[in-house]
Amino acid sequence: MGTMENSAPTPTGVPFLNVFDPAFDFTAPEVMSAQAKSWYADSPIGRLVLRYAEAQELLRDRRLDHNGRGYMEQSGVFEGPIYDWFVPMIVNNDGEDHRRLRGLVGKAFTPRMINQIRPFVRAEAERMAEEMAASAEECEFVDSFADPLPLAVMCKLLGVPIEDYDTFRVWTNDIGLVFSMVHGGDIVGRVEKAVIGLNDYVASLIADKAKAPGDDLISVLVTAQQAEGQVSAAELRNLLVTLVFAAHDTTCHQLSNAMVIFAEHPEQWNLLAERPELAAQAVEEIIRWSPSTPIIYRCAAEDFDYQGLHIEKGTFITMCVQTAQRDPRVFTNGDSFDITSTSKVPPLLFGAGPHFCLGAPLARTEIGEALPALAKRLGPPSIAGPVSWRPPTGIHGPNKLPLRFGDRGR
Repeated sequence: MGTMENSAPTPTGVPFLNVFDPAFDFTAPEVMSAQAKSWYADSPIGRLVLRYAEAQELLRDRRLDHNGRGYMEQSGVFEGPIYDWFVPMIVNNDGEDHRRLRGLVGKAFTPRMINQIRPFVRAEAERMAEEMAASAEECEFVDSFADPLPLAVMCKLLGVPIEDYDTFRVWTNDIGLVFSMVHGGDIVGRVEKAVIGLNDYVASLIADKAKAPGDDLISVLVTAQQAEGQVSAAELRNLLVTLVFAAHDTTCHQLSNAMVIFAEHPEQWNLLAERPELAAQAVEEIIRWSPSTPIIYRCAAEDFDYQGLHIEKGTFITMCVQTAQRDPRVFTNGDSFDITSTSKVPPLLFGAGPHFCLGAPLARTEIGEALPALAKRLGPPSIAGPVSWRPPTGIHGPNKLPLRFGDRGR
């Protein structure tokens, strides 16, 4: 597999971090030590931006783009279904094409949509939490809650029939591995199978909704696409495949990450149970402390100089979101997890500028409804067995998370 290497030499004294080390952690002491020394480090995947101010600035810098083609080729993929989906994806478009595609999606991701879906999210979260509280004291959290909640919400939004959930969930989990392909193994094969499956399934959903529109998101987008003609049928299908993985995989892993955090901070879980009004603050602290998207890629569209570093066209720059969100230059007590924190500094997790994540309000809603539903019924979680993890250089979180919950006095 390829790596995202730079053609420019690394200046003397700049730290090197091996993100391919199976034990690598973006918050490890050596990473935080590197952050103290330099705003960036070198790595096998190119330059890593370690500090918050520089990461936020570069996420907005128009001299950097997404270069989906370059990312695919650096990951060893030069053609085929993954390439054909990823390269024209909305996030890999800039300028007018990005505005055109985002304009269509923006018709569905509105405050009204969030308000309409919230009661469903709450009911599903409470139902699943109730089932967990009534069953054995141990559970596999990904299968019991983290995966099915965002899956149910996404399927409700899209109008996916319940009988298709199990097939759908495998594809929507595996497609998120697109950002971990440099790790090799069976990842490329899994992503390719997911892309093919979702492409065919979404095409059939679009055809069904075109014939008999409902009140779901696909019907809204199909109707708008047909009325305006600004987005092609192929672009609409690509948009929906992208939305599917963005709406499910990242939230699933963020919920699991939250449980790992609370297992390490049981007093914070008890505080949330006592004060459910802290849920919104807890969400912000969770995505700061352990974001399911710990890195964000950008690529230099031209040669330029930044903060003493010469960046050549075609160079990949990686914003280390998780590292930067603990930057002591920006976050007071950033090395402590505290759900009462009222930091006004926006997280980097959802990006910045024109590419700020449209689904951020939905993700916040799902996690914000899930946490108090669980904390109300279950005591603090503890890890009950081995945890298997996604690689740290993509969408990151547990694949399997065995948990044991304390007694909530029921």
